[in-house]
Amino acid sequence: MTTFRIAPAVAEAFPTTLIALVTATGLRGHEPWPHTATALEDLEQQLADGTWRPADETDPRIEAWHTAYRSFGTNPRRIRPSVDALGRRLAKKGSLPRINPAVDSYNSVSVRHALPAGAFDLARVAGDVDIRHADGTESFTPLGEPDSVENPRPGEIIYADTTGVLTRHWNHRDAHRTRVTEDSTHVVFLLETLHADRDGDLLKVAADELQGLLAPHADRTAVHHLGPTRPRATA
Repeated sequence: MTTFRIAPAVAEAFPTTLIALVTATGLRGHEPWPHTATALEDLEQQLADGTWRPADETDPRIEAWHTAYRSFGTNPRRIRPSVDALGRRLAKKGSLPRINPAVDSYNSVSVRHALPAGAFDLARVAGDVDIRHADGTESFTPLGEPDSVENPRPGEIIYADTTGVLTRHWNHRDAHRTRVTEDSTHVVFLLETLHADRDGDLLKVAADELQGLLAPHADRTAVHHLGPTRPRATA
């Protein structure tokens, strides 16, 4: 079991944060996931029809993350929150990348609801995970760049386990070590809002939607919530 903790300083700085942790055990990433394929195709068709567009930085859900990034010294127009980057890519190209069924599932939910999302292969996580400010000594190897090592800037918000950084700039980019592949069988998926007072119900809808995509392809799924009023959750 892996415990996720939100540090007191992060909770104080962002008091209405709420994070949904959707866990899947016995995940089967090599079989077809038709509901996920349909979810992606539906989004792309709605975009093509002009009946829907992904949220941009004028949307309060995205703007909140830009403000948060600036608060810890990150320029959100150079280093964008994951949901912002994903929505911009979809709007430009007309399609979302197909990575693998698990990643495609959280990408579809993320962009549909304008909520940042990510995932960690729990078999590759070392110890517990803290959402905290970096001190600058931590190491991070970006997804897709296994030979690269970066150090986060002091004060930047990170997800970190006992070995290193799992996500930089809160939710900009995940680490290579804990990436989710077709072989991952025990995974935690994350959906985040900075405004539970406004978007808490939306977060719960999105978590239920993601759980619904995962459940047919897992032995067990569950949803947990993490935030300043419940600073620990076990996945």
